Amino acid sequence: MTAPTAVITGASSGIGAATARRLAAAGYRVILTARRADRIEALAAELTAAGQRAVAYPLDVTDRAAVNAFAATLDDHPSVDVLVNNAGGALGADPVATADPDDWRTMYETNVLGTLHLTQALLPALTAAGQRAAAESGGSGAGTVVVVSSTAGLATYEGGGGYVAAKHGAHVLAETLRLELCGTPVRVIEVAPGMVKTEEFASTRFKGDLEKAAAVYAGVAEPLTADDVADTIEWAVTRPSHVNIDLLVVRPRAQASNYKVHRES
Repeated sequence: MTAPTAVITGASSGIGAATARRLAAAGYRVILTARRADRIEALAAELTAAGQRAVAYPLDVTDRAAVNAFAATLDDHPSVDVLVNNAGGALGADPVATADPDDWRTMYETNVLGTLHLTQALLPALTAAGQRAAAESGGSGAGTVVVVSSTAGLATYEGGGGYVAAKHGAHVLAETLRLELCGTPVRVIEVAPGMVKTEEFASTRFKGDLEKAAAVYAGVAEPLTADDVADTIEWAVTRPSHVNIDLLVVRPRAQASNYKVHRES
């Protein structure tokens, strides 16, 4: 059997990189995309050295022409079975009254339009993969769109307006797409993580202010790791093809909601 192929956006670090490692170990050929070519090339080399199948493709998901060019290169692959829309991120934590519109624009373009671009460009290939799998009664992951959103897409909190708006957009995109694809062999899975401690998320949000970044996780004994979220993505993708994990919310035990977090003194 030909190995299934998974395209992962934002694969240069954090949840994207962890998902690439998980799916590669599960037997997928992984195509790693991100803007930072050195990062994804190093990850592809790591996975290849471990006997797994991985290729890197530098890509800015907000550039539609670049996305279309990337999609055209996938004709060289026997199948595109899974798309993991992970590229995204947060910028700033200012109140609505003083927030930087450029930060809001960047978050919307990355979290929402980036997901839209990749999904539109790869949907024909994903649909074809799902149809083949249905005809052959196999291929549990074939024809799957994953949207990595956030609990910020389900509830608001002060200082999160721009990120919350963007992740609500990603959530609604996934929900609407699932309705529109009902009756086709394509699944739409949304994974919404809560507090995840990665090497870059908070420091990027606070534009390099490591003190502010550290305060996000202060006193939280065990925030989620990137691999915790990747584990849920792998599980959801590898369910039998008739099983759709519509929405999976995953938080650390210490976090009951976006604004209620147990912090040890």
